[in-house]
Amino acid sequence: MNIIKNKEIAIVGGGPGGLTLARLLQMSGVDVKVYERDISKDARSQGATLDLHEESGLAALRKAGLMEAFRANYRPGADKLRIMDKNAQIIIDEHAGTKDETDRPEIDRGPLQQILLDSLLPGTVIWDSHFISLAQQNDAVKLDFKNGTSAFADIVIAADGANSKIRPYITHVKPFYAGITAVEGAIYHSETASPKIHKLLSGGKIFAMGDEKSLILSAKGDGSLAFYTGCKTSEYWYRDGGINFSDKAQVIAWFKEEFSGWDTVWLELFENANAPFVPRPQYCMPLDQTWETLPNLTMLGDAAHLMPPYAGEGVNMAMLDALELSKCLTGDNFPDVRSAIAVYEKQMRIRAAETAMDTMESTAALHSPGAISFLMEVIG
Repeated sequence: MNIIKNKEIAIVGGGPGGLTLARLLQMSGVDVKVYERDISKDARSQGATLDLHEESGLAALRKAGLMEAFRANYRPGADKLRIMDKNAQIIIDEHAGTKDETDRPEIDRGPLQQILLDSLLPGTVIWDSHFISLAQQNDAVKLDFKNGTSAFADIVIAADGANSKIRPYITHVKPFYAGITAVEGAIYHSETASPKIHKLLSGGKIFAMGDEKSLILSAKGDGSLAFYTGCKTSEYWYRDGGINFSDKAQVIAWFKEEFSGWDTVWLELFENANAPFVPRPQYCMPLDQTWETLPNLTMLGDAAHLMPPYAGEGVNMAMLDALELSKCLTGDNFPDVRSAIAVYEKQMRIRAAETAMDTMESTAALHSPGAISFLMEVIG
């Protein structure tokens, strides 16, 4: 029984999870549209690189028939890690060994997005569609967007990220503050703008730990680098701390004070970064969250199970959600859409709770006095 035959599906959010789901559904002949708030694919700069895991992100790409495109665009060596202390001493150096580059291969967000976009039928993504509200109308859902347009669909899937505007239509459960705020920055043309750091990165990643703080750096294929600090702060420190994150001088002054005792090489990041910096308080969904399944509305990725980034699972989980949801919706095992969504959501919540528990443990460990020992044990 094809439970979504002749049904129109709307995916709100054009990140990796939403685009992967659209690709998988189109492969089964499903009528699907993706509504994305950005005005174009180049509307904003993409963040740090992504390491895709065999059992999740890569499994979804394989099912989507996109592994050849992935292999043409991933970055060999970008997964190689240097663990360093606050004094810029290298503790573990994967560049010095013979690490298997395909263990968890890295790809920049931009190329991954392009692979997924290129795999979709023309006109699948409707840009400049900033979701405002939805309403049930008979058996359909009406979506209203900030630009004044509307759309109708039989099934709506929220893939609109950490600050999902659709999630409240599904559940009132909210995330809790994870105790850490990251401050994100980027340096373009890092080889010339920040040569010491560029050399230390060597095209890979750096995890620097000390004083219960973290500093994580990633080289990108376009010659830039992305970095973010991690510090224990109050939930609204970014708002109440008196720092204008668009003012480089203020952010440098904060870094000098907060990271006093760290080697001056790290200051090069902030001196050569391109303002504004972005403060990101980290949140996590309750591990025991549950809700009543709706007949035509569900969610995936951060919208469903937001968690901090300190286990590298966010995009992988979103793509695995897309894979599992597509199987449920296009399979022959369910009498109706609600039943298919219910099975997907139950599996997704169990999986997310386990991953979130591991992530919260990693978040605490990386911001503890024993952070470097923890990393050494994990890497082995």
